[in-house]
Amino acid sequence: MSKSIFYHAGCPVCISAEHDIVELVGKSNVEVVNIGETRNRIEEAEKAGVKSVPAMVTPNGKVLHINYGASMADVKG
Repeated sequence: MSKSIFYHAGCPVCISAEHDIVELVGKSNVEVVNIGETRNRIEEAEKAGVKSVPAMVTPNGKVLHINYGASMADVKG
């Protein structure tokens, strides 16, 4: 993985965190994935170790859970 992946569910907490992350690391350094809309990426996020969103997976595979918006169970419904 060459850039970070920022997963979120589209809630206000997530959108705010998305804007901050993009501003901090630069749009070209992060892929933003709204798993509320792109539900086929939920399993990928879970396999990467994401337990709640918003969260960012770094290029070396570390998961940074940012604030607390929703658990993955809540996202899956």
